[in-house]
Amino acid sequence: MANDSHASSHAKTLPAELGAPAFVDGWRNRALMTGVVFSVIALILAFLGQSQDHLGWDHFLRAWTLGTVITWGFAVGGLTLLMVQYCSGGKWGLLLRRPLEAMSRTLPLVFVYWVVIAIFMKRLYLWANYTSVSATAAGLKAGLITEIEAHCLNFKRPMLNPFAFLWVGLLCFAIWGLYAWRLNALALQRDAQGPETTPYWIKKFENVSGLGIVIYSATMTAAAIYWVMSIDVTWFSTVYGLLFLVEQGFQVLALGIIVALSLAKAEPFKTILRQTEQHDLGKLTFAFVMLNIYLNFGQFLIIWSGNLPNEINWYLDRIRGGWGVIITLDFLFHWLVPFTMLLSRDLKRNKRRLILVCQIMIFAVALNQFWLIEPSFKDAARNLHLSWGILEYIAVPVAMTAFWIAYFCTRLKTRPLVQVNDPHLKEILEPEHAHA
Repeated sequence: MANDSHASSHAKTLPAELGAPAFVDGWRNRALMTGVVFSVIALILAFLGQSQDHLGWDHFLRAWTLGTVITWGFAVGGLTLLMVQYCSGGKWGLLLRRPLEAMSRTLPLVFVYWVVIAIFMKRLYLWANYTSVSATAAGLKAGLITEIEAHCLNFKRPMLNPFAFLWVGLLCFAIWGLYAWRLNALALQRDAQGPETTPYWIKKFENVSGLGIVIYSATMTAAAIYWVMSIDVTWFSTVYGLLFLVEQGFQVLALGIIVALSLAKAEPFKTILRQTEQHDLGKLTFAFVMLNIYLNFGQFLIIWSGNLPNEINWYLDRIRGGWGVIITLDFLFHWLVPFTMLLSRDLKRNKRRLILVCQIMIFAVALNQFWLIEPSFKDAARNLHLSWGILEYIAVPVAMTAFWIAYFCTRLKTRPLVQVNDPHLKEILEPEHAHA
């Protein structure tokens, strides 16, 4: 924090150049190289896995689902946090608005990732192979499915079927794409007008974003159910969508802070990023960490205390057979480590340490999604086996996320990083000691 005796008595001013610094191109190039390298590794692992247990390409598609869910969280979560900012206001929006807009404009790449899942849905989802009562009966008679799976397949077929999977997915992407386009277009229109129009634009963005958050909650829940929860047709959870909602805010805020603090090495973020706002972002991150563990532990406690056979097995599949190691690591990195570190006021004001916490949080999201997805398959439930397939869960998501980051960097460079007619700009340019 700046000392009063050393603080300038004059307000800072924005630099003439407000575009992304040149080193963003370096981020993009490194991400592309990482994506290519890990793509090659993933393909090699798929062939090796196929020769080992004939599941090489199945593991590849499962890992692809993991990569899709992670990048989907960044893109759609970025769009949602942007809408939350428009509704809540605050100076933190001036720092994260452009990165969040850039995240929302990566939705086309996530759609391409999802198309691959749609094409190969029969290798991922049990319900995609049993589309009629007769098919379910034949599978039960042949011992391919259990009696409870047969019951769930017949009961949930109006919702869990290939046609519904496709039209719901297309509808969700259309809605998200519409909101991403609308908010980004309005942001450019706002940039072209003077500060006297600020009250109008605040009201405009609130009206668009308020309804958008409600629609996002419904569409995101539908996508989470179809893409992840339905892998295990016997599982159901009324809080599942909310878990993904908080998880997306968790990962998007972490990435947004990493980007903002990294951009502060050069103008214009070097001028507008003060310790005051950095500390506020750290406190907001702490709130998401608490909310995340509250929801996850709340679901676990209710199901475990109920001890019902049709519910508790979902957790047993993810605790026994070696999976206890993964859930322990998940608990450590998802809550205990970031919670402990973010208790420190000094850490939230230290750029390098705050970036480290955010990197741990993003890793925890990937680990948690792996813990949700892989045990849903029969060969992995209560059986964390070491094989080439497990390594694919590293190579494939890393490659997909790297390509997403490269695309994100490209989108980030298309607009100025600072919205010059933001009502908080004057305050954020004041000397540090005035509001620290």
